[in-house]
Amino acid sequence: MTETIPHWLNKQADLSPDKTAIETSDGEELTFLQLRDKSRSLARKIAASGVRKGNHVALLAANSSDMAAAIHALSYLGAVAVLLNVRLSARELAYQLNDAEVSFLLYDEDHTELALSTVYQTDCPNFSSFQEIDEQTEATVDLREELGLDELFTIIYTSGTTGFPKGVEHTYGNHWWSAVSSALNLGLSRNDKWLASLPLFHVGGLSLLVKSVVYGMPIYLMKKFDIDLAHQAIISGNVTIVSVVTVMLERLIDKLDGGRYPDSFRCMLLGGGPAPEPLLKRAKIQEIPVFQTYGMTETSSQIVTLSPDYALSKLGSAGKPLVPAQLKIMLDGKPAPDGTVGEIVVKGPMVTKGYYQNDSATSKAFQDGWLATGDLGKLDEDGFLYVMDRRKDLIISGGENIYPAEIESVLAGLDGVKEAGVIGREDDQWGQVPVAFIVPSDADLTKEQVFRYCRERLAKFKVPKHVYFIAELPRNASNKLVRHKLVDLAGDGES
Repeated sequence: MTETIPHWLNKQADLSPDKTAIETSDGEELTFLQLRDKSRSLARKIAASGVRKGNHVALLAANSSDMAAAIHALSYLGAVAVLLNVRLSARELAYQLNDAEVSFLLYDEDHTELALSTVYQTDCPNFSSFQEIDEQTEATVDLREELGLDELFTIIYTSGTTGFPKGVEHTYGNHWWSAVSSALNLGLSRNDKWLASLPLFHVGGLSLLVKSVVYGMPIYLMKKFDIDLAHQAIISGNVTIVSVVTVMLERLIDKLDGGRYPDSFRCMLLGGGPAPEPLLKRAKIQEIPVFQTYGMTETSSQIVTLSPDYALSKLGSAGKPLVPAQLKIMLDGKPAPDGTVGEIVVKGPMVTKGYYQNDSATSKAFQDGWLATGDLGKLDEDGFLYVMDRRKDLIISGGENIYPAEIESVLAGLDGVKEAGVIGREDDQWGQVPVAFIVPSDADLTKEQVFRYCRERLAKFKVPKHVYFIAELPRNASNKLVRHKLVDLAGDGES
């Protein structure tokens, strides 16, 4: 028999009915009681369209209180939320709808054209916009008062940069343990307010929605990351925690321009891959509390986070596994010695049990309950994790392993470099060689300066063989660098 907990939004509406749950950058504000009522009403209207317990309902929408309410509404019905990336093409989305066996698509007005283009390529029988569903008469239906921790709640698809995307299954228990684990590491303050600019359709954004109702904590929900609004929210909007990726942190530091954040601001939670050390040092100089973290869709957001006690002494580390989690580094089927790079393998109650209707991918990724992440890292003598790179991004040149993130970190320290991305290019002599793509902040920066700077700081085989100056790096909806798209840019630049 599955273990149950009271519905988390009902519980918080009972404990803190008048406390703010969601504050949007558009000026909207909902208390936990108002969010509960909005979500329950929406659940009855969705039920009027035929959605029942166990149905798979896809959501195609940007961040908004409607999107948040829709996710909670599906939990009241016991339906499964399939969260769609609004930046994908209709063809890509159609694959996910068919693969996840979606029976109903709900979308916001801004994505009407994309939604209609998508459903016409699928077997999905029903679809509706938020506006249309809001005009429905509420059905008389029993809403759930309890959540089963082993029950499926959400499906989020991986990026699919190699082969077809896989639908990662998350149970209520996965999300619950993710929220609890984060609180055990970062602590809780009754004054906390978390800025949520990561998309709710990604696990990093979704996790904040769950944290809000589990902690009784307001979130400041942005439709998308806006540097001015984010800066103001920290300076005068009582935001105490912000989830960021590297490019967002860099922009916030630039915006701060030597100033200081209020003493109440306590955490810049940095995810999305290894951060350049020069950037972390800049944050340290400006006394910005940056805590690196490591996680993935399969781990329901973070599973390793640097605790506040080690933010400065372990600069560059992602920290240690959260309380209920385990981690080891594997090399050639055996645990790797400290300091040796190998594959990061994790285990814990926040880790997915597998991929939707994809037994082969599930069995390939899991062994004895441990998830092989596909990421490369190492542990120091104190057990702190240092993430090196994605296994698929590893460059092997003349038998030597080269980690793109290491080169990017070096390039980030060169004056005149705003951003940098590195990939491997096929080479007849060496197998692969590193190639750098740079967004310059100084029009006078030359490629010879870049090569000279790298030769002074990197082993010869790590120095990029080609440098391209480009206008911007390709990024996904979470502002993470999409390396495989750099391959297409190589033909547009001048090496």
